[in-house]
Amino acid sequence: MRKSTVFSRRLTILASLACTLLVSSCDKDDDDDNNTNQMYTLSGNASGNQMVPSVSGTGTGTISGSYNANTNTLNYTTNWTGLTGAPTGGGFYAGNSGQAGTLVGSNWTMGSNLTSTGTHSGQMTLTDAQETQFLNGGWYYSMRTAANTGGEIRGQITATR
Repeated sequence: MRKSTVFSRRLTILASLACTLLVSSCDKDDDDDNNTNQMYTLSGNASGNQMVPSVSGTGTGTISGSYNANTNTLNYTTNWTGLTGAPTGGGFYAGNSGQAGTLVGSNWTMGSNLTSTGTHSGQMTLTDAQETQFLNGGWYYSMRTAANTGGEIRGQITATR
């Protein structure tokens, strides 16, 4: 009977250890916290003097929106005023402040009936490499016009959690 008692004790200890391991390895259901922590707010003011090289003029712009790091989805709205004419296009560029950059993705399709003051909204899905650049302040947006085909206004984008 001693062997039976020792075996029962060992079995009880092993079962207790297994339960402890199982409970301690369970992941807390914190998906709501992760979704909240992975949301970023976009901001950035644009002007001609941020262009490389600088462009003189009265044009200004803003960007606002959100970035969801869980889905890699960027939603944005740009506003502009005082351009030399209707924007002929715009887009996101990888580049630090004061440096010329490279187009990220494709140019924005701006639509028709635009004027020197207006707004444009869109959505983009980022790759992991693009997300890293974006969240580290390495992106800007730019808008071009017929008078300034290389870009009339530019604004560095800030993403704040």
